[in-house]
Amino acid sequence: MRAVLTRVKSASVAVDGKTIGQIGQGFLILLGITHEDTEAQAVKLADKLVGLRIFEDEDGKMNRGLETVGGEILVVSQFTLYGNCRKGRRPDFLAAARPEVAIPLYEKFVALCREKGFHTETGEFGADMLVQSVNDGPLTLIVDTDQLSS
Repeated sequence: MRAVLTRVKSASVAVDGKTIGQIGQGFLILLGITHEDTEAQAVKLADKLVGLRIFEDEDGKMNRGLETVGGEILVVSQFTLYGNCRKGRRPDFLAAARPEVAIPLYEKFVALCREKGFHTETGEFGADMLVQSVNDGPLTLIVDTDQLSS
């Protein structure tokens, strides 16, 4: 699994001109899933992301976590995170999981964020979405479960 996490002041996602997910301060998480991903990786990634301390304290140091600041989460599926641009001018997305694999893992990741007590909104899997965000910092991290230690 691969995530692009952006610390935001606010974020929203719309489908067909209708806002379907919206948060205030927190994390916008673009989530990519590949063929080999498992529920164990969803657990590992959710634990890592919701536990990050990337909000500033009174001294301007990144010491506060999502829970401390009352942050929210917006998760948007993004198969293009597994795009391959090595050859030619048009990327291929062969490494991205098919919906029958990706949807249950996406839903598991969202459920895990909610189980940890965070207000979590979502986009619509497979839809053409318009995502807006007010980036805070900006602070953006790329986190891949293949690079996380056990």
